[in-house]
Amino acid sequence: MTVLVVGGAGYIGSHAARALSLRGENVILYDNLSTGFRALAEGRDLVVGDIADVDRLESAMRRVDAVMHFAAHAYVGESVENPRKYFQNNVVAGLNLLDTAVRCGVRNFVFSSTCAVYGVPARTPITEDFPREPVNPYGASKLFFERALHAYQHAYGLRYACLRYFNAAGADESGELGELHEPETHLIPLALAAASGSGEPLSIFGEDYPTPDGTCVRDFIHVNDLAEAHVLALQNISDSGESLVLNLGTGEGHSVREVLAVVKQVTGREVPHKIVPRRAGDPPVLVADASKAKALLGWKAQRNLTDIISTAWNWMQKRAAITA
Repeated sequence: MTVLVVGGAGYIGSHAARALSLRGENVILYDNLSTGFRALAEGRDLVVGDIADVDRLESAMRRVDAVMHFAAHAYVGESVENPRKYFQNNVVAGLNLLDTAVRCGVRNFVFSSTCAVYGVPARTPITEDFPREPVNPYGASKLFFERALHAYQHAYGLRYACLRYFNAAGADESGELGELHEPETHLIPLALAAASGSGEPLSIFGEDYPTPDGTCVRDFIHVNDLAEAHVLALQNISDSGESLVLNLGTGEGHSVREVLAVVKQVTGREVPHKIVPRRAGDPPVLVADASKAKALLGWKAQRNLTDIISTAWNWMQKRAAITA
């Protein structure tokens, strides 16, 4: 099978492309490099293009049997400040990607969705049948695309997997791939940068949540566990002809302070930090119930928080050595 990994020069897309290759699939990356990096696509067939570019996208789509879609803007705060950017890319250009797939006869489609579609859940762990009530334009744009996939299934015979994952983190164990964002907003790379002295003191957004230590609790899942779930989901929809909607998480939550403790354990260094006000819309706890993914795919996260932080730290050190 030949798979078009859209957004394949980005963080999760590049890891998914590697997982596909390890399974023996042919991979073509498609990325406009606005947030992706050529370094993460090194050694692979990369088409530089935007999903809004009909001609370039169709030329690539004619070569493949399936699509994995990671090409979304994904900063929650930015989506509030500039919703036009998010709806234009994640919805309007995303529909162009869907239309091109249908027009080219591609019927297997794996979508990188998010727990942000649930908004602020009344309780956790979160199952797939929880109300979907996003509280920001980013989550709303992802939910719209999920609904578009559902409609295209009935109208055009598209088979899809919507994979709602929680807090992606970590890096490939080889140290060849890892997390690159500009700007970086994710907790673990920011904590590691603060510990190493290469970044500013970490901002902890609130310490008065109704959690054991007052800081937010999140379900951190290793990026390679995510990547492997994408490969299994593609195989499942291709073989069964049935679409899937699945949560991807570990089922275990860790607070911000717990993350800092593991960073200290891994690096041997304290994490300089400061307490700042809460961010609007941050739920106290977000933890996945991923039992459906285990039942349907035989998938379960294999890596824990220490694995996540250790691989992220290895990646950061390797990058620092290369750029020194």
